[in-house]
Amino acid sequence: MIAEVKMENISSVEKKLSFEILWADVKKELDSIYRIVGKSAKIKGFRPGKVPRNVLEMHYKEQAEEDAISNLITKHYAEVVEKNNILAVAQPAIDQKGITTGENFLFTATVETRPVIDVKGYTELELEKEKLHITKANIEEKLDQIRQMYASFEDIKKDRALANDDFAVIDFEGKLDGKARKELTSEDYTLQIGSQNFIPGFEEQLVGMKKEESRDITVTFPEDYDAKDITGKEVIFSVTLKNIREKLLPELNEEFVKNFKQFESLEDLKKDVKKSLEEEGEAKIKTDLRNAMVDKLLENNEFEVPSSWVEEQVYSMMLGARQQMVQNGMPDDKASELSYSLRDGFNDQATRIVKASFLFHEIAKKESIEVTDKDVEDRMNALALRYAQDYESIKRVYEANKAEDRLKDELLEQKAADFVEEKANITIAKKSRKKKKEKGEK
Repeated sequence: MIAEVKMENISSVEKKLSFEILWADVKKELDSIYRIVGKSAKIKGFRPGKVPRNVLEMHYKEQAEEDAISNLITKHYAEVVEKNNILAVAQPAIDQKGITTGENFLFTATVETRPVIDVKGYTELELEKEKLHITKANIEEKLDQIRQMYASFEDIKKDRALANDDFAVIDFEGKLDGKARKELTSEDYTLQIGSQNFIPGFEEQLVGMKKEESRDITVTFPEDYDAKDITGKEVIFSVTLKNIREKLLPELNEEFVKNFKQFESLEDLKKDVKKSLEEEGEAKIKTDLRNAMVDKLLENNEFEVPSSWVEEQVYSMMLGARQQMVQNGMPDDKASELSYSLRDGFNDQATRIVKASFLFHEIAKKESIEVTDKDVEDRMNALALRYAQDYESIKRVYEANKAEDRLKDELLEQKAADFVEEKANITIAKKSRKKKKEKGEK
């Protein structure tokens, strides 16, 4: 029997339950465990089932008490949670000091609970939505990016000095306090002058060098540099310019279009580029609207979420970051290390994602919005079309990864977001997708 249970609200999503179990109940549990142990215990000098209790305690006391504690906690915690309709979202954190003969057993269970809110202010939101406008400049910029992908590099033949936009092939060795550093040394390193991809001040000091020329340059490492023992310090680099190369872009003409099997003419390529820009633009507009919607909903509904939910989302983001780094060519161990270092930086974003997800689910519940089998089938068919696979293949992937519930959650959130959008007061703002490049603007 429970002598006493105290419930304390640590926060709106965390409770601390303090239990006091009567010694009679503890003794009853121990007796039951020793009876079970005694039936199979093999102790020299005693027949199975005939081992005295005091002998059993000599051999099995520690394990028996651990089992009793586990059974008592599981039983009484579950009873209190069910009786008080506590919506636990994770296993409780248990604190207990063990069993003392003749004394009541004390333990606490700290548990995170599902938020309880009456979501409000989700209709008639004042939102602004951009109207997409693709300009000729946007198309030309995208075409130029495609040309960059097919650029070639050639060594500069004439004897001239290194200038901005050139690609310098260099050997360099960095020394801190007169000692060479391995991580600041490289051979045949290609660096585009003016790209600002290196330490600030490094590229500028290479301008004017000629092939085979060597030069010592000094740079001060920025305060936000990864290696903390170098931040803010001066490093002397010994640099040798081995070659100067320039990038040559192909002409944008009918000959260039032959690089693409799917296009018969330059006009076809331009039409495809425009369509791609429109799809990207619409996706961005949709994302921007969704973010503005979430901002408004969070303003209208202040609440806490369990830290376990946030931790789960942070882990998912870390895993996604690691996978992206590996796909980009980074070694797996380095990617794992770097993704872990991003852990704290993901916390605020993860909290926002979790809160938004919870709000959309609450809106769906309030408005009786549901995900049907047809919704799931339609999404899988869309994915099959996008990835040029058949429906059954996509379905098997989801089943193998046990991701059907996650897909349903995503669809439910989208349907709830669509509902909020339908009920919102949306102002259309026409904005050009053209990037402004004013004097002095990067």
